[in-house]
Amino acid sequence: MAAPKLRLSAPHRAAMERNPWFTSMPRAQREALVGAAELLHVRRGAMVFRQGDPVHAAGGGFYGLAAGAIKISSLRQDGREAILAVLEPGNWFGEITLIDGSPRTHDATALESLDLLVVPPEAFAHQMRDVVFANAIAAMLAARVRMLYGLTEDATLRSLRARVAHRLLVLARGDATQSVHLRRTLMLPQEALAMMLGITRQTLSKELNALARDQVISIGYGRIDLLSVEALQALVRSG
Repeated sequence: MAAPKLRLSAPHRAAMERNPWFTSMPRAQREALVGAAELLHVRRGAMVFRQGDPVHAAGGGFYGLAAGAIKISSLRQDGREAILAVLEPGNWFGEITLIDGSPRTHDATALESLDLLVVPPEAFAHQMRDVVFANAIAAMLAARVRMLYGLTEDATLRSLRARVAHRLLVLARGDATQSVHLRRTLMLPQEALAMMLGITRQTLSKELNALARDQVISIGYGRIDLLSVEALQALVRSG
């Protein structure tokens, strides 16, 4: 007897449907993907996977974040951490290892308690036989390559202030989500933003305070308000 398909709660369904990549697929592929998943609850601080984990590690698969927030990061031997992205509900991740069979490229850590959809490797491989779904995965990878190119350009060509402005704009669209809707309030500790940019907390503070003096942003406890998106965009263009 076939296992019953997963039924998402209304809040979980709403979170997934807000994601541009997920909603770009026809309903048949969306339902097939969710139907192949199991719902997993993960406590705050737990590792979803670690850098170097093999493709068939226990609990591994293609993940859809239905509730909570996940930090994607790398940790050096000296203890320094680089945050690559913070994923919010609606995002899918973990496809690279399932495609090339190589170990996980980074750590994924629960910043809050999570409700996580997990599509096992065998089920993901089955979904990939559908051309429409495979093309959607290719589009996801293309978008991520574009984002990585942008980060590389930031690191090599842009001034530090332009890099800060660019990352604020990326976060305003949900970081990895890249929603068409831009939020003007970012709930993010400055320490996390500094780790994303690969700079010290003190250096970031100087840049944020300069932007605040120019009334481009305002700074609160654990939050940054974007007062002038146009000014941030101008900083990015000028480099």
